[in-house]
Amino acid sequence: MIAEKKAPKTKATAEPKEPKEPKEKKLSARAQKAAEKVVAEPVKERRFNFNLRTFGKEKLEFTTEEKLQALFQLQLIDSEIDKIRIIRGELPMEVSDLEDEIAGLQTRINNFTEEVDSMQTQITQRKQAIKDSNAAIKKYESQQMNVKNNREFDSLNKEIEFQQLEIQLSEKRIKEFTGEFAAKNAILQASLETLNERSEDLKNKKDELDNIIAETRKEEEQLQKFSEQASEMIDERLLSAYHRIRKNARNGLAVVTIQRDACGGCFNKIPPQRQLDIRQHKKVIVCEHCGRVLVDHDIEI
Repeated sequence: MIAEKKAPKTKATAEPKEPKEPKEKKLSARAQKAAEKVVAEPVKERRFNFNLRTFGKEKLEFTTEEKLQALFQLQLIDSEIDKIRIIRGELPMEVSDLEDEIAGLQTRINNFTEEVDSMQTQITQRKQAIKDSNAAIKKYESQQMNVKNNREFDSLNKEIEFQQLEIQLSEKRIKEFTGEFAAKNAILQASLETLNERSEDLKNKKDELDNIIAETRKEEEQLQKFSEQASEMIDERLLSAYHRIRKNARNGLAVVTIQRDACGGCFNKIPPQRQLDIRQHKKVIVCEHCGRVLVDHDIEI
């Protein structure tokens, strides 16, 4: 039988204790908050109390009340496991998003680097072309001093004009490439800075995730064992229904208590006679509106 000891009212105000500072100092603010939710109350101090003598019994030998107690305990345990996984579940998604962003930035940086290098090469080539054209002009001007007729002079003059046009074209291209080079290089440098920032963020997120996993792994394993123990007291059909309801419920609650004469899951009113049936623990009763299994607070005892 599953039993749960209620703490005396006089001790209710004395339960909160100071968190263990040595562990929390190793974590970030977010990790500290996560640890406080899950680790502050040790598993052994929670209300997961099992009568080990019942585990030798066959499932058919358990009374409906014992099954309801086991079902309620299973819900409490699984809810604690859900909390751990929710806390940890956000960080892996953030880590994955950062990894995707970094991969995209790296691809963009590689493309811009190739474009910047190509422009730098073209600027260098154009500068060399200007030098070659100036050298050709000097050569043609020198040859003009030794021409024998006007036809040769005009021919050399056309060559000089052509080289001058080549110089103008190269200067225009250099100006264009220089402007594009400056713009793309600025984007490249900004992307590199962003990459460094995202890489640092990724490192911090991974460290934070590792810390939370380290803080919660042991407790999650212990809770998982408790969950298996409670499941052993529930027949397959009821256990299957429990998991199905949990899967469809937004908050993962398949077993809820009566709260202010209403279902603790959907908050619809429960008739007095039905509440009486629930308190008798003679059969499994579900909410007519949401399908959750209904139990009363006395089931915890």
